[in-house]
Amino acid sequence: MTESVAHLSREEKQRLLQKIDEQEVRNCTQCTLCQSRTQTVFGEGNPDADLMFVGEGPGRDEDLQGRPFVGPSGALLDKMIVAMGFDRQQIYIANVVKCRPPQNRTPASSEVKACGDYLLRQIAIIKPKVIVTLGGPAAKLLLETQTGITALRGTWHQFHGLGSKRPPIDLMPTFHPAYLLRSYTQDNRRKVWADLQAVIERLKK
Repeated sequence: MTESVAHLSREEKQRLLQKIDEQEVRNCTQCTLCQSRTQTVFGEGNPDADLMFVGEGPGRDEDLQGRPFVGPSGALLDKMIVAMGFDRQQIYIANVVKCRPPQNRTPASSEVKACGDYLLRQIAIIKPKVIVTLGGPAAKLLLETQTGITALRGTWHQFHGLGSKRPPIDLMPTFHPAYLLRSYTQDNRRKVWADLQAVIERLKK
């Protein structure tokens, strides 16, 4: 996969992403999350995006609409994206797991393992310059670490998951918008905005 998508056009990337979604993800039964979903949530946005956001899993609104980040967390993420000087059509948004965990709980490690390959293939096709992980599960998966998000955020890391023949991708972990909504303090908002400002500067290089 990673070697075969080295020089694809935007249209070819979109076709590959759509094929994974329609032929694999929508019918996926690799973990028990499939038993309670309304529909899968593959991801959306610009297949040629320089910037990719990765969350942990769909919530109630996302499960109903089949789109990532469309509930209250999505509204806050949209504000963050606009504040960075982008709109939603310019970036790509996906989650670690493609089905809603019951009661919006954190995805279990077995669920992340079962679903993680879909995300890795999305990243391989899109080839963003920068990935922003939202919350702990996404950062832990892509960085292959058990370190918590509080310790990880605000520091540049590199994603090496596409193999030795592909250059690593700069990765910035930050807090999930759902966490910000629960703890909407000036300090937390300042930290997230500092993370996003660092991303803006990195994308200019």
